[in-house]
Amino acid sequence: MFIHLLLLLSSLLLPLGADQSSSNPAKESIMSLRPLFPALHSVVSDIQTSFSDIPDERKVILEEIAAWVAEKQRDGAKADMIFICTHNSRRSHMSQIWAQAAAWMHGLDHVRTWSGGTEATAFNSRAVKALQDCGFRITVAQEGDNPLYHVAFADNAGPIEAFSKAYHHSFNPQEDFAAVMTCSDADEACPVVLGAAKRFATPYRDPKEFDGTPQEEHMYAERCRQIAGEVIYIMDRAAGMLAQ
Repeated sequence: MFIHLLLLLSSLLLPLGADQSSSNPAKESIMSLRPLFPALHSVVSDIQTSFSDIPDERKVILEEIAAWVAEKQRDGAKADMIFICTHNSRRSHMSQIWAQAAAWMHGLDHVRTWSGGTEATAFNSRAVKALQDCGFRITVAQEGDNPLYHVAFADNAGPIEAFSKAYHHSFNPQEDFAAVMTCSDADEACPVVLGAAKRFATPYRDPKEFDGTPQEEHMYAERCRQIAGEVIYIMDRAAGMLAQ
């Protein structure tokens, strides 16, 4: 009798435990993705639990970009994206790099990302550090006033080549791409981006405002994670649309 009671209790408790262990959608989602470098994957896992913090009005434009990405995939076409800010030094690089990593992580291999500016300067070292602090492995491939960086995010993915350039530089696609404006100045300076099939505006506050202040490192980290959250949301939603 006692043994029968134990077996009955076990049959009731084991399914309950199994249900509880699989009741975290965010955990299931991150585990099903292609693995990034461990430290970077951990940051992404944390960011994915914070999608609810993105304002609803901001999600409207992010959903539009996700729908464009998904539509390209359905048509069997490349989804080329150029992230554009004034100097191609901070926000556009962060956006490009996070977007490429997020697309690869979600298996969206038709997505290819670039960055550019209305003028060229250099990939700012503070932005480089903010990305490194998140787990990207960044090395200098070529020294100079405008260094060439190799940015790696996973063992099984090739590195991103990052350097400052005008958005229409020959390194970038010249037609049938989405132009994503990451600062209000570039948005106003480029009402029309030649060659772009679509144009979206996702302006971010410039962390440059805090250069040389005690808040500098914190603000670069904050902007880096904000951008990460939004581009990861885009690729997450695009993958979800394709799965429907």
